Amino acid sequence: MNLLAPVRLLSAGPGVFVAVLILAFPGVGMAEYSDAMKECMLQKMEVEGDDMTLGQLKDKCLSEQREDDSAKTDMDAEGVVKERLGVDDSNILRPFTLMAHRPNYLLVAAYNSSGYNPEPFREEFDDPSIELDDTETQFQLSVKFPLAVDLFDKKIDIFAAYTNRSFWQVYNNDRSSPFRDTNHEPEAWVQFRPDWKVAGFSNSANQLGIVHQSNGRGGDLSRSWNRIFANFLFERGNLALGIKPWYRIPEDSDDDDNPDITDFLGYGEIRTAYRWNKHTFGMMFRNVVESGFEKGTVELSWSFPLGSYPYFRGYVQFFNGYGQSLIDYNQHVNSIGIGLSLTDYL
Repeated sequence: MNLLAPVRLLSAGPGVFVAVLILAFPGVGMAEYSDAMKECMLQKMEVEGDDMTLGQLKDKCLSEQREDDSAKTDMDAEGVVKERLGVDDSNILRPFTLMAHRPNYLLVAAYNSSGYNPEPFREEFDDPSIELDDTETQFQLSVKFPLAVDLFDKKIDIFAAYTNRSFWQVYNNDRSSPFRDTNHEPEAWVQFRPDWKVAGFSNSANQLGIVHQSNGRGGDLSRSWNRIFANFLFERGNLALGIKPWYRIPEDSDDDDNPDITDFLGYGEIRTAYRWNKHTFGMMFRNVVESGFEKGTVELSWSFPLGSYPYFRGYVQFFNGYGQSLIDYNQHVNSIGIGLSLTDYL
């Protein structure tokens, strides 16, 4: 307030001037008002008539505050997907910044009760003595970056991403702790945000793209495939839902390392994530119906805060099914791991 404000308020009426003094100096008797309430009431005193009492001004400010809080609650209820997209928007053009794509995590110990299959390695290295540990370390690094944004009147963006998932036999001292498999997954997609409403859900974003996945190896250990995919993202409050169908791009039979991979990984997947009180619960399932409930896959995850430590979170992941790694895409895996999470879907 400038130096002439008291003169203007006094000319408006002595009641308003006294009220301003009371609010501006809480020692006079209004210390119970919050700073936000004082600011609101002072603003209203400058525009309301002299006949407004302090109680009426307070009620008016409280009413507006309740409306603001309600609007914020409605925004929160609209969705965690929009919140995540908002984080992307705030970082999208920052130099030297790579944004998280899929979850980034480290499973310090992941135990597979089904046991990992050593046969491909025995055949490739002609060594029948090769054995694999049932417990290993797994980690995933996944980043994305924009190729073009705000196209066609700010309705379309183009992204690229790279995801690395590694399976490390770190406890297998007999074999010098080798990497059992490392899967590389570069992809690119076009994204738009329609904000359609479907059955109580908001369709926050849709994507159409192409992805290559391989383990970068040769001989009998080589695995790879290429797909065109769509991804439809929905939200309702703290619940996020992703429906992702895909089509495998055909390969020449002489070059196809894994011609039956869709028998085990199917033609798409569904992911859900739910955030509750700083905890994030995730679920993925695929190939359940297509395989006649014989080769389906379910993945469950839970990331949780580690007290007040801000840099990473605890992480638990359960996997049952096929395709956890490309080297074992046709082998059943039943594993549970525990470790740390840097970023999650939400």
